[in-house]
Amino acid sequence: MIQRIQSIFLLLASGSFFSLFGLPFASTDTPSAQLFADGIYEIFDNPLLLGLTAVGGGVALLNIFLFKNRGLQLRLGFLTITCSILLALAAMYLFYQESGMMAEASVPEDELGIFAPVSALIFGILANFFIKKDEKLVRSADRLR
Repeated sequence: MIQRIQSIFLLLASGSFFSLFGLPFASTDTPSAQLFADGIYEIFDNPLLLGLTAVGGGVALLNIFLFKNRGLQLRLGFLTITCSILLALAAMYLFYQESGMMAEASVPEDELGIFAPVSALIFGILANFFIKKDEKLVRSADRLR
Protein backbone atom coordinates (compact mmCIF):
# COMPACT_ATOMS: atom_id res chain seq x y z
CA MET A 1 0.00 0.00 0.00
CA ILE A 2 1.21 3.46 -0.88
CA GLN A 3 -0.11 5.13 2.27
CA ARG A 4 2.54 3.62 4.55
CA ILE A 5 4.80 5.89 6.62
CA GLN A 6 7.91 4.88 4.68
CA SER A 7 6.29 6.20 1.52
CA ILE A 8 6.05 9.61 3.16
CA PHE A 9 9.70 9.45 4.21
CA LEU A 10 10.73 8.40 0.71
CA LEU A 11 8.73 11.28 -0.77
CA LEU A 12 10.44 13.69 1.64
CA ALA A 13 13.87 12.25 0.74
CA SER A 14 13.08 12.67 -2.94
CA GLY A 15 11.89 16.22 -2.30
CA SER A 16 15.10 16.97 -0.43
CA PHE A 17 17.16 15.82 -3.40
CA PHE A 18 15.05 17.64 -5.98
CA SER A 19 15.03 20.84 -3.91
CA LEU A 20 18.72 21.18 -4.79
CA PHE A 21 17.71 22.07 -8.33
CA GLY A 22 16.49 25.38 -6.92
CA LEU A 23 18.50 25.89 -3.74
CA PRO A 24 22.24 26.71 -3.79
CA PHE A 25 24.75 25.32 -1.30
CA ALA A 26 26.52 28.63 -0.72
CA SER A 27 26.91 32.10 -2.18
CA THR A 28 29.45 34.90 -2.09
CA ASP A 29 29.55 38.55 -3.08
CA THR A 30 32.77 38.32 -5.06
CA PRO A 31 32.97 35.62 -7.77
CA SER A 32 36.10 33.48 -7.91
CA ALA A 33 37.59 30.63 -9.93
CA GLN A 34 35.44 27.57 -10.67
CA LEU A 35 32.56 26.85 -8.32
CA PHE A 36 31.86 30.46 -7.43
CA ALA A 37 32.31 31.83 -10.97
CA ASP A 38 28.78 33.24 -10.81
CA GLY A 39 28.90 33.84 -7.04
CA ILE A 40 26.67 30.82 -6.28
CA TYR A 41 27.71 27.25 -5.50
CA GLU A 42 25.01 24.86 -6.70
CA ILE A 43 24.71 21.36 -8.14
CA PHE A 44 24.95 22.66 -11.71
CA ASP A 45 28.59 23.63 -11.08
CA ASN A 46 29.77 20.00 -11.15
CA PRO A 47 28.43 17.01 -13.11
CA LEU A 48 29.08 14.65 -10.19
CA LEU A 49 26.83 16.69 -7.91
CA LEU A 50 24.15 16.87 -10.59
CA GLY A 51 24.30 13.11 -11.22
CA LEU A 52 24.16 12.15 -7.55
CA THR A 53 21.21 14.47 -6.99
CA ALA A 54 19.27 13.13 -9.97
CA VAL A 55 19.98 9.47 -9.15
CA GLY A 56 19.20 9.87 -5.45
CA GLY A 57 15.95 11.73 -6.05
CA GLY A 58 14.84 9.42 -8.85
CA VAL A 59 15.56 6.24 -6.90
CA ALA A 60 13.76 7.56 -3.81
CA LEU A 61 10.73 8.50 -5.92
CA LEU A 62 10.72 5.14 -7.74
CA ASN A 63 11.12 3.34 -4.43
CA ILE A 64 7.70 4.56 -3.27
CA PHE A 65 5.96 2.40 -5.86
CA LEU A 66 7.90 -0.79 -5.13
CA PHE A 67 5.94 -1.51 -1.94
CA LYS A 68 5.17 -5.12 -2.94
CA ASN A 69 8.86 -6.05 -3.06
CA ARG A 70 10.29 -5.00 0.29
CA GLY A 71 13.67 -6.63 -0.34
CA LEU A 72 14.24 -4.55 -3.45
CA GLN A 73 12.84 -1.53 -1.64
CA LEU A 74 15.45 -1.97 1.11
CA ARG A 75 18.31 -2.25 -1.39
CA LEU A 76 17.16 0.84 -3.26
CA GLY A 77 16.80 2.60 0.09
CA PHE A 78 20.45 1.87 0.77
CA LEU A 79 21.27 3.30 -2.66
CA THR A 80 19.37 6.48 -1.73
CA ILE A 81 21.29 6.71 1.54
CA THR A 82 24.58 6.13 -0.28
CA CYS A 83 23.76 8.85 -2.83
CA SER A 84 22.99 11.35 -0.06
CA ILE A 85 26.24 10.55 1.76
CA LEU A 86 28.29 10.78 -1.43
CA LEU A 87 26.54 14.02 -2.40
CA ALA A 88 27.35 15.59 0.96
CA LEU A 89 30.96 14.41 0.85
CA ALA A 90 31.50 15.54 -2.75
CA ALA A 91 29.92 18.93 -2.08
CA MET A 92 32.10 19.47 1.00
CA TYR A 93 35.24 18.32 -0.79
CA LEU A 94 34.66 20.62 -3.75
CA PHE A 95 33.76 23.51 -1.45
CA TYR A 96 36.89 23.20 0.68
CA GLN A 97 39.07 22.71 -2.37
CA GLU A 98 37.63 25.92 -3.85
CA SER A 99 37.75 27.89 -0.59
CA GLY A 100 41.51 27.38 -0.40
CA MET A 101 41.89 29.22 -3.70
CA MET A 102 39.48 32.05 -2.82
CA ALA A 103 40.67 35.47 -1.75
CA GLU A 104 40.50 36.34 1.93
CA ALA A 105 37.99 39.13 1.29
CA SER A 106 35.33 36.82 -0.20
CA VAL A 107 33.73 34.74 2.53
CA PRO A 108 31.02 32.34 1.29
CA GLU A 109 27.72 32.28 3.15
CA ASP A 110 25.80 29.06 3.69
CA GLU A 111 22.44 28.72 1.97
CA LEU A 112 19.52 26.35 2.56
CA GLY A 113 20.77 23.80 0.02
CA ILE A 114 23.55 22.75 2.37
CA PHE A 115 21.00 20.99 4.58
CA ALA A 116 19.25 19.06 1.79
CA PRO A 117 21.66 16.07 1.60
CA VAL A 118 21.52 15.70 5.38
CA SER A 119 17.72 15.75 5.41
CA ALA A 120 17.64 13.25 2.52
CA LEU A 121 19.94 11.00 4.54
CA ILE A 122 17.74 11.21 7.63
CA PHE A 123 14.55 10.54 5.65
CA GLY A 124 16.21 7.63 3.83
CA ILE A 125 17.30 6.05 7.11
CA LEU A 126 13.82 6.47 8.58
CA ALA A 127 12.23 4.94 5.47
CA ASN A 128 14.53 1.91 5.64
CA PHE A 129 13.77 1.51 9.34
CA PHE A 130 10.04 1.32 8.65
CA ILE A 131 10.53 -0.97 5.64
CA LYS A 132 12.45 -3.39 7.87
CA LYS A 133 9.72 -3.08 10.48
CA ASP A 134 7.08 -4.00 7.86
CA GLU A 135 9.14 -6.94 6.66
CA LYS A 136 9.48 -8.21 10.21
CA LEU A 137 5.72 -7.86 10.75
CA VAL A 138 4.92 -9.78 7.56
CA ARG A 139 7.33 -12.58 8.45
CA SER A 140 5.85 -12.91 11.94
CA ALA A 141 2.31 -13.00 10.47
CA ASP A 142 3.40 -15.75 8.04
CA ARG A 143 4.53 -17.90 10.98
CA LEU A 144 1.12 -17.69 12.58
CA ARG A 145 -0.70 -19.14 9.55
